[in-house]
Amino acid sequence: MLPNEFAMLTKQFTLPVPDEKTQRMAAGWLFLGLVALVIGGLFTILIVLSRTPYFQEIIPWVDFFRTALVVHVDLTVLVWFLAFSGVLWSYNSAGKCLSCGWLALLLASVGTLIITVSPFTGESHPLMSNYVPVLQSEVFFIGLGLFGLGFGLLVLRMLMTTLAVRNDSGGDVLRFGMFVAVVASFFSLGALMMSYLDIDAGFKGEAYYDRLFWGSGHILQFSHTQLMLVAWLWLATVSGAYLRLTPRVVLILFVLGLSPVLLVPVIYWSFDVSSGEHMFWFMQLMKYGGALAAVPIGLATSLAIIERWKPIPGFEIERSALIFSILLFGVGGFIGFLISGSDVRVTAHYHGSIVGVTLAFMGMSYHLLPHLGFRKVTGRAARWQPGIYGTGQLMHIIGLAWSGGYGVQRKTAGAEQGLEKFEQIAGMGLMGLGGLISIIGGVIFLVVVYLAIRPEKN
Repeated sequence: MLPNEFAMLTKQFTLPVPDEKTQRMAAGWLFLGLVALVIGGLFTILIVLSRTPYFQEIIPWVDFFRTALVVHVDLTVLVWFLAFSGVLWSYNSAGKCLSCGWLALLLASVGTLIITVSPFTGESHPLMSNYVPVLQSEVFFIGLGLFGLGFGLLVLRMLMTTLAVRNDSGGDVLRFGMFVAVVASFFSLGALMMSYLDIDAGFKGEAYYDRLFWGSGHILQFSHTQLMLVAWLWLATVSGAYLRLTPRVVLILFVLGLSPVLLVPVIYWSFDVSSGEHMFWFMQLMKYGGALAAVPIGLATSLAIIERWKPIPGFEIERSALIFSILLFGVGGFIGFLISGSDVRVTAHYHGSIVGVTLAFMGMSYHLLPHLGFRKVTGRAARWQPGIYGTGQLMHIIGLAWSGGYGVQRKTAGAEQGLEKFEQIAGMGLMGLGGLISIIGGVIFLVVVYLAIRPEKN
């Protein structure tokens, strides 16, 4: 590879290393996200024990399986995704109002801690509401509220301090993509407030929280998707895949990716929050609007990978995470068009989508560690990790999609699933095996990152 070709490959869509204060801020949000993943993994063990003979008899809480599941989902999806949003946004922020940034991180961290301990403060009455499952306990809602305040303050700070786009270079286009995600998150917070004020008082329990988080949850998916696309472009560039997209075209695609979010006020003005039409149109917005930027950028990135299959030496881990992120997100999106009813194909769809985002964030975690003052991730375990995690999750969602096609319903467990046909049992068996493999991949990720950030012994 010629020197000027290498320079072209490694500078197409990247950002420079920020100053030390910004590095510490980004590292703080990364620590929060990693801690949430670790604690969420520990709750997975509690979920298994709560359904294991003998152990389930010494757990004094009623329905602890769903109680632990609520906290697991909130930590490994909500907290992890929003904390990593804080990583990327902080990396791209100017060094202004740093105290606001640290206060946001403190509030989010304290909220996460309270959410973690909330199941052990008494009966929780879990509700498996969409996007944000909840425990009906005062302690849980205090934690969730503090985390929400921290994230809200983060978004407001980013609206004021995100570095401006000065031209249409690749780096500035990445900055614009991050800012688009900030705007989507701001709309999400506004949607949450509008839903809270307008929900019919007659709704109680799970129906109430479904409607409370429905609009904001859908909008947050646009933010996550935009940040995933930023990660795809960045990981493709550093691993040596040259995209046949000019920065100006990518900027236009980011605008298209945000455009469905601008229709959110129309949905709120046109339909009552408690109505079925309100929920329907948010599903349509996500179903068709979510692909406007993801499909062309995903195709261009895939073509770039095929044309330069061998990554730049030293960046094989980033390339592996990128490939499996695109694969899982694409499969999850395809399954979304097969959904009819409320079977586990719905679960397969959002698992594929969120795992696609997670793998992109894992890849960015590996890449950013040396830029945040830590050691570069190396070794065989790190190179294999995206493949192990991605393959396990692919098996998991294929098993769910297969079982859903034979009528297995979502939000059920044990005998409630009604597994009678061989096809249903085989599909859910594949799902379980894939889940086990992906857990191993997740543990490897946490161990590898821990080894990179722990202080070196003298």
